Amino acid sequence: MSETRTALVTGANKGIGYEIAAGLGALGFRVGVGARDETRRETAVGRLRAAGVDAFGVPLDVTSDASATSAAELIEELDVLVNNAGISGPTGPGWEQDPTALDLDVVRAVVETNVLGVIRVTNAMLPLLRRSASPRIVNLSSSVASLTRQAGPVMAAYAPSKTFLNAVTVQYARQLADTNILVNLACPGLVATDFTGFLGPRTPEQGAATAIRLATLPDDGPTGGFFEDDGVIPW
Repeated sequence: MSETRTALVTGANKGIGYEIAAGLGALGFRVGVGARDETRRETAVGRLRAAGVDAFGVPLDVTSDASATSAAELIEELDVLVNNAGISGPTGPGWEQDPTALDLDVVRAVVETNVLGVIRVTNAMLPLLRRSASPRIVNLSSSVASLTRQAGPVMAAYAPSKTFLNAVTVQYARQLADTNILVNLACPGLVATDFTGFLGPRTPEQGAATAIRLATLPDDGPTGGFFEDDGVIPW
């Protein structure tokens, strides 16, 4: 087994995912850039390599069982999994998704990527993570998932998908409590990327910080938590 730690970041060809990959690479990780689009994936790998990161491309469609299985076979060794890939689904003015007029196919598509995709990729990678000395799983969530805060606009597909993801992540943490695998949720905040129409006060680098911290937790670090820069987010 290699002494170099390996991380896989899904949706790493741009935005927050790219900066998570760059940040982990700067810490000495060999980083797999998980992405569906070959051109964007290889462009991101080239940029990371130019910055001195040991990066490699991982063809990965999180909505495909076969793709997740193939990705695990390609990687072979894994210490950190960051489930960053996600979609919002179509929104109206102010990013609103009106629950009273919502297309159920939109809900299905958002859940397929944001929740089932995380389960699919995590389960494909778990055999590799179990062999790691300090395995970490970080799932990218959002403060709009907080039922306590009820933050942000009404987003009847996206926000509940992240609440669902939070609940699933807690179940992983419970199931893996007797292992050395730490599983946590990171909220990047409102980041200016194409996901938000480049609106938001935070840079992608700032948005990546919490995920990078959770990906590199010490062995006695928390598991089953929901975190942002300022600490714990209420469920």
